[in-house]
Amino acid sequence: MNGMLFEKLPLVNEISSPGRRGVLPPSADQSERRAARAKLPANLRRKAAPALPEVSELDAMRHFTRLSQKNYSIDAQFYPLGSCTMKYNPRINEKVAAMAGFARLHPMQESADIQGSLRIFHDLQEILKQVLGLGGVTLCPAAGAQGEFAGMAIIRAYHRDNNTGRDEVIIPDSAHGTNPASAAFAGFKVREVKSGADGCVDLDALRAAINDKTAAIMLTNPNTCGLFEKDIKEIARMIHAAGGLLYYDGANLNAIVGRARPGDMGFDVVHMNLHKTFSTPHGGGGPGAGPVGVAERLINYLPAPHVRKAGSKYEFYSPDRSIGKLLAFHANAGVIVRALSYAMSQGGTGLWDVATYATLNANYVLNNLPAVFERPFGNLCKHEALVTVRRISKEKDIKAFDIAKRLLDLGYHAPTIYFPLLVPECLLIEPTETESKETLDGFIAAMKQIATEIESTPDVLRNAPNELPTGRMDEAAAAKALNVCCQWGDVPMA
Repeated sequence: MNGMLFEKLPLVNEISSPGRRGVLPPSADQSERRAARAKLPANLRRKAAPALPEVSELDAMRHFTRLSQKNYSIDAQFYPLGSCTMKYNPRINEKVAAMAGFARLHPMQESADIQGSLRIFHDLQEILKQVLGLGGVTLCPAAGAQGEFAGMAIIRAYHRDNNTGRDEVIIPDSAHGTNPASAAFAGFKVREVKSGADGCVDLDALRAAINDKTAAIMLTNPNTCGLFEKDIKEIARMIHAAGGLLYYDGANLNAIVGRARPGDMGFDVVHMNLHKTFSTPHGGGGPGAGPVGVAERLINYLPAPHVRKAGSKYEFYSPDRSIGKLLAFHANAGVIVRALSYAMSQGGTGLWDVATYATLNANYVLNNLPAVFERPFGNLCKHEALVTVRRISKEKDIKAFDIAKRLLDLGYHAPTIYFPLLVPECLLIEPTETESKETLDGFIAAMKQIATEIESTPDVLRNAPNELPTGRMDEAAAAKALNVCCQWGDVPMA
């Protein structure tokens, strides 16, 4: 089942043969070599030639190709990561973004020369305004976390201008982990509120947390339990009545896009992740995009530069009360192009289907897992299925961590584990709308096999992974004993 991904192959040093070469670079002039060597401090000069592998060009090509085939990727495998939405990136988006008219633009070109790109920015802003049900959208933030910060900075500026003296942000324990950091980074104090037994915000706890210092609530909806906040209208009423604003963490917008709008629920600020909802690439450190939408009364606080249409032309401008610049230039342009390509290819009906199938797939998985994977909040979820193995953790000493490692043996990337924090020994599974029933059936079969192994051969799980080139690492020791040091000349660098 693992196939080529986990096949044990020789290291490149093991196929090395003395004197074998693929490409021979031209020899350097000896006087130039001596002059270059003389410029290097003695402690940085090698005492002997590096022991590099000696292989042919064909062997080198095959070596790097095999390495690439060992990479786990969305193009080749299924990523059931909860709250991450690792889904397929349609190739038409890549083709459009690679067009010379987009890929070769310089960010300092005059607006008159980039009218096509400015129209793309403007068109996507308008589409996202409709999706979110809000008055204005900025594309500037380079990622979801920066979108969170931008949203909180807008809220901070709003309260500053209105002399409210409010400096506290309420954050439920079911929120995404970056929320408290973003609020604190924007200058707010954070007050956490607990969820109720149903996995949603406890209204009594929220009521107790609200006071004359409440600037906003940061709410992830659907939350990280995979549940839609059923009391959302009452939460909005309570916060607004107290003089605060509602911030919507839209990382889970995949579950409602095209079907429900945060603005209609009462939210004032929303960030969204284009790599989650609009199919742009995800992971690897970027690039990313985290657009922010705001209610009408907050438009003047949007970061600069913003794009607007002036007559028949498009232009950059800075809103009157702008929070300033977030990037050197305007957004990650290639990601914006991909997102517009996706939005236009889907259309309104297609975006409606995104939420439909994301929710259908998650519920299909949730309701077809063995009983050993308990459902703490019942048989219905939105776009991600949350299960827990807390019972067998106590009875069999099998942890969520063990199950995640065993899934690697069976050819599947592990789902998110131990998040959200309010459910012990949990696994958060998000199949996304792009996966087929056959793929989900394969994953369910793997989970059923693991359920059988919990009863029959538990040591297989405790020792997993058993069939990969590398076995289980002592991750706790690695985290606690940061004893890594490399030597650069005589200067140790930790």
